[in-house]
Amino acid sequence: QVHLAESGGGLVQIGDSLRLSCAASGQTLSGYGMAWFRQVPGKVRKFLAAVDWNEGRTYYAGSVRGRFTISRDNSRNSVYLQMNNLHPTDTAVYYCAADKDYNDYYYGLDLLDDGDFDFWGQGTQVTVSS
Repeated sequence: QVHLAESGGGLVQIGDSLRLSCAASGQTLSGYGMAWFRQVPGKVRKFLAAVDWNEGRTYYAGSVRGRFTISRDNSRNSVYLQMNNLHPTDTAVYYCAADKDYNDYYYGLDLLDDGDFDFWGQGTQVTVSS
């Protein structure tokens, strides 16, 4: 069982940056894929970015590529999402997720959705005000 705890959300202004953190506990993450999703009320969780825990390969949704950066710190058992140039449309609850069956080929197909992930955090609210 992997326990995930997000932090770092809050209220920011348009154009601001924010870094979200996800602390993992419970077991080793070797072989896992870690990801960030977000969700707005009434809609499904949307994939944003993923990282391979072992090698650090990264994958992004086209809508955030170049503006969001995912990273991981193996020594701290943590994953991060750096978000730049935030816009009110980025307002959502952001979730960290873990996939015990990471596969580079599949991740590269740009088909990741929430059904591919086994463990989830509780989410952290990000609100971008204009």
